[in-house]
Amino acid sequence: METKDTKYEISTGEMAKVAASGWLGTAMEFMDFQLYSLAAAIVFTEIFFPNTDPAIGLIMSMGTYGAGYVARLVGAVVFGRMGDKVGRRTVLFVTITLMGLASTLIGFLPTYAEVGLLAPIGLVVLRIVQGLGAGAEISGAGVMVAEFCRKKTRGFIGSLVCLGTSSGTLLANLIWTIILMNMDKASLLAWGWRIPFYASFVVMLVAILIRLFVKESPVMAEKKKLLLAERQETLAAEQESAPTRKVAGKSFWVALALRFGQAGNSGLMQTYLAGFMVTVLAVQKTVATDANIISSLVSFVTIPLVGYLGDKIGRRKMYMILSLLMAVYAIPMMLLIETKDTVLLTIAIVIGLNLGVQGLFAMENVTLTELFGARNRMTMVSLAKEIAGLVATGFGPIIAAAAVSSMTGSWIPVAIMIIVFSLSSFMGAWISEDVTGRDLNILEDAMAEHTDEYGELHPHKMGI
Repeated sequence: METKDTKYEISTGEMAKVAASGWLGTAMEFMDFQLYSLAAAIVFTEIFFPNTDPAIGLIMSMGTYGAGYVARLVGAVVFGRMGDKVGRRTVLFVTITLMGLASTLIGFLPTYAEVGLLAPIGLVVLRIVQGLGAGAEISGAGVMVAEFCRKKTRGFIGSLVCLGTSSGTLLANLIWTIILMNMDKASLLAWGWRIPFYASFVVMLVAILIRLFVKESPVMAEKKKLLLAERQETLAAEQESAPTRKVAGKSFWVALALRFGQAGNSGLMQTYLAGFMVTVLAVQKTVATDANIISSLVSFVTIPLVGYLGDKIGRRKMYMILSLLMAVYAIPMMLLIETKDTVLLTIAIVIGLNLGVQGLFAMENVTLTELFGARNRMTMVSLAKEIAGLVATGFGPIIAAAAVSSMTGSWIPVAIMIIVFSLSSFMGAWISEDVTGRDLNILEDAMAEHTDEYGELHPHKMGI
């Protein structure tokens, strides 16, 4: 069954609205994450989790983190399936609303001093709701934008959505910096901590207003026609001969490997290294945060550049180049960090983040979208992202901390783990076909296979 890349003419204005919508959704997710992380470090211990109550500490550790990760997986399944069945546009309204309202309502929560145990329980509940929406927001936005893009500029336009990560992180840091510079501790604990969460409501409103004027993905309209044609072909084939049956292809495993490398590097370099530098190397706390801010600013160049190069030479090659460079750079990076020199340390982290985290992320949404067929694309992209992210980001920093502790503060385990994560992305790209510019209307995954009545495999054509 042959298809064309798209039967719809997408105007520049329409493409701009879709890209802006995806960018805002991504910005909101990372803004909410950073807002909560900073609040947890600055004020939440005193407001929701007093150290004197062990039960509250247990709720914090088990509820906030564990439930949040589980919620993202549930959201990936529920809203991913809904996006494939009902449509991308409808689901993106739901996910952005869940994320925005949950984050905003955190700002209205009573404190532990006011209602006791109900305060941290309310926080955990809102984090679960937030996770449900986040589980499919970035994936859905990435799929939506890629399905609107022309083949030749798909990587570049798709990478612009990834700039939402840097935008959200910078905005959250800016909001907290302004508040901390202009407010005493008493006012901060009394009401000032609520202001950052109110800001989520503004971002949510802007995103919803833009999405009101965005059309449904053209792939969804074409998908209905192709499914109908496929059913007719299947009925005809069953009457003439034994039908073929689909078996699991490599696309999902490739997607897991690509995501695993990027998420693992992110967990180590953006989360664990900050603690490593402060506790093991005794570096000032601001050094790590300053390096992350500078890295976010640099990524405004790195991300679109990588997206552009992916369009030109192929995303498979770019994945292999960046992953291999990061694997080689891991040891020099840790040696530079070990010097404790502020300038060298900052340069080391900025290069590492833009190479092994932001650079890989610039291609992730589009590459995963191209790996999967229109039949279950949003579900599979969401699942691949969340499963690999849970394993790599959830357990990576914990394993690194335990390994470093057992080796009395040595940086070697961190370097080894970065090499392993980077080689994961390299191997995923190595075994993958180059899906750059693949026809997104095709129902089957890029590496899907079929078997006939005798069990013989027949690879499905990619349709590039």
